[in-house]
Amino acid sequence: MNDSAPSPDRSGEHWGQLAADLRDEVRRLRERIDAGSSPAPGAGRSPATGPGGPADLPAWQRPTRGEQRWEVSVAVGLMIVLQLALPGALTPVGRWTLPAIELVIAVILVAGNPFRIERSSPGRRAAALALLAVAGLANALAVALLIKDLVAGNGGDDPIPLLATGANIWIGNVIIFALLFWEFDRGGPAARAAATRPTPDFLFPQMADGSGLFRSWEPRFSDYAFVSFTTATAFSPTDTMPMSRWAKLAMMLESSVSLVTAALVIARAVNVLR
Repeated sequence: MNDSAPSPDRSGEHWGQLAADLRDEVRRLRERIDAGSSPAPGAGRSPATGPGGPADLPAWQRPTRGEQRWEVSVAVGLMIVLQLALPGALTPVGRWTLPAIELVIAVILVAGNPFRIERSSPGRRAAALALLAVAGLANALAVALLIKDLVAGNGGDDPIPLLATGANIWIGNVIIFALLFWEFDRGGPAARAAATRPTPDFLFPQMADGSGLFRSWEPRFSDYAFVSFTTATAFSPTDTMPMSRWAKLAMMLESSVSLVTAALVIARAVNVLR
């Protein structure tokens, strides 16, 4: 009989210990898998910063505080001053008529949202659109009458007032289209603050940034003013792309007005230079 052969009792003990070690290893492996796949405490519940706004979204996609009023108020005030400075021949309905209407509407809008634009109503929306319509009418009349005079050769013989008038109308055109872009993009400033419309009409470069550096960025009036200015100077989009059809048509119209105004005024001014 071989004394080195394991006894039946010791053999059973060996295999039992091996099975226990195997069960422990399977248990530890299962615990690792469960720990890796289980959500962390609080995961799956995105804390909201507002009604329906997850905190991990960029600012322009979640509810935030409304933008401050002062930027757009300064722009409207400058637009009214420019209209008052136009020659009388370019204001057929009276020098003070349309600017006075704009001033009254602007005061009503400021009274409704004096510091931040956070509240909206059908009345406020109608007043904002009325301001835009009156300002657009005033500038359209000035452009049409200026073009009529230049084509007829009645633009005057002094290039300085002519260039000043052309610059006046051109800057007014930039401000009006900035207001238009600002008022209609995603339903207007109050709607943007409430994040009621996720699809942008203008795609700013900050919106396409995936690095997370612009998580707190959202468009303000100055951003739309920049879009309007570059559209009027480059006659095309630059860094911000129009996504909706109305935005594309509005940019086409602004570029056309800017091109015609600048071309005719400069040509006439060069022609009368001494």
